[in-house]
Amino acid sequence: MAGPTTAERGKRQQRESGPPRPPRRGRLRRPRMVIILLLGVVLAAGGFGWLLYGSPYLRVRHVSVSGTRVLTGAQVREAADVSLGSPLISLDTDAIEARVRRKLPRIASVDVVRSWPRGIRLNVTERTPVLLVGNRGKFDEVDKEGVRFATVPEPPKAVPVLELTPIPSPGTRRFGTDRLIREAVRVAQDIPAAVARDTRTVKVRSYDSISLELTGGRGVMWGSGEMGRAKAAALTALMKAAPRARHFDVSSPTAPASSGS
Repeated sequence: MAGPTTAERGKRQQRESGPPRPPRRGRLRRPRMVIILLLGVVLAAGGFGWLLYGSPYLRVRHVSVSGTRVLTGAQVREAADVSLGSPLISLDTDAIEARVRRKLPRIASVDVVRSWPRGIRLNVTERTPVLLVGNRGKFDEVDKEGVRFATVPEPPKAVPVLELTPIPSPGTRRFGTDRLIREAVRVAQDIPAAVARDTRTVKVRSYDSISLELTGGRGVMWGSGEMGRAKAAALTALMKAAPRARHFDVSSPTAPASSGS
């Protein structure tokens, strides 16, 4: 028996394989979609960049200041020298901070904050004087770090004046008076709050000979700047025990003494 002819075999294969498949349009659409997406990203990035740098809506219109006590907001703004109308995003906040601290030594720190959409906020912390040093009829304010940050014509209230009369010694010649001033600052910070209000003068003769002159002709021999907390506690207890005494010695806080009651 003869086998199927060539034509019959072709028809059979066509029936088994089914109708011809149309071309896949998805494969043709993918490159087009990628191009469209990339174009959208580029346009979005360009628009965002224009919004930050070219738009008139995100530019500096005002500078606010907080935290001042002695200085004024106008002084801080002048020192900051922020260019109004500049893009907010392009401002160098570190440079602004450096300018403020350089021009206004009274400021210990300043936090420069962008206040979107149109402002800059300067949060400043001023130095607080703990001691005054005489300077040709005026007074240099000294903070807790020993920094002389301002000269004032009149002494602020409740801030003691340093009276420096160093005894000639090898230590004084070697370190100068700066070390003695630092010790005086150290003592001034440790004076109890109730006593600090009445302290008029911190007298320094040497590293371990520091005394306090209080109102009412009273005095305190403090000694060195070491063991400040213990001396403060001893002085507080001593004044409670002998409220009429005029002289107190806490140079040795474990054996404090009072006299002149």
